[in-house]
Amino acid sequence: MSRRIRVMVVLPENNTTIEPEITALCPALAPLAVARVKRPPRTLLLEDLPAYAEATLDAIAPFASEPWDLVIYGCTAAGFLGGPNSNARMVGSLRERTGATVISTAGAMVDVLREAHVSETAVVTPYLGPVNDGLRRYLESSGIEVEILNSFFCRTTAELGAITEDEVLELARRTVTPSSKSLFVACSQLPTLHAIAQLRRELEIPVWSSIKATAWASARAMTGRGFQVQFDDAM
Repeated sequence: MSRRIRVMVVLPENNTTIEPEITALCPALAPLAVARVKRPPRTLLLEDLPAYAEATLDAIAPFASEPWDLVIYGCTAAGFLGGPNSNARMVGSLRERTGATVISTAGAMVDVLREAHVSETAVVTPYLGPVNDGLRRYLESSGIEVEILNSFFCRTTAELGAITEDEVLELARRTVTPSSKSLFVACSQLPTLHAIAQLRRELEIPVWSSIKATAWASARAMTGRGFQVQFDDAM
């Protein structure tokens, strides 16, 4: 298809990273319409999910009557905290309300690791302990063991938003071990646009992030629908 792809990304209201990074990784998806979801000024917890799900549907309501090709559900934690079935329900709700193909960051995380034949990975996150435990459970329920997990342990969205790409690189390097078979940087707020390629060169193992996995899954989905979408995996 030669027409522009109509894409909406559904983000936590504090997110400043996923829109510019997906645009850089998949220029054919731009410009992205952005639906911002109200959330607590701290990292999400399991008990926040019902309110966050309701806020997500409220956020897309002004856009729902427009014709969309792709909707990206871009909050990693909201996707994995309730487990695969909870994430699938939200994907189904977004698809029902928009008529679009829906990609979730939590689903893309599992899909890209499986595509890379990863069954065990090191993980970097910004989350507190209970959320990290939820991420472990989500990955392990999908057949992916967490070898080691390290975190910035952010208490607020302000702390999360202040993390730089250099800090992500530093924590990633301190997290992997000589036996690490893969590395995943979880959270669509953490900046990783150039860090992933650098870590791949240094570590010589599969390295992915929430945003890069989401861009990969989005490009694959739209290519499958006949659009021409280049995914810049070398960036």
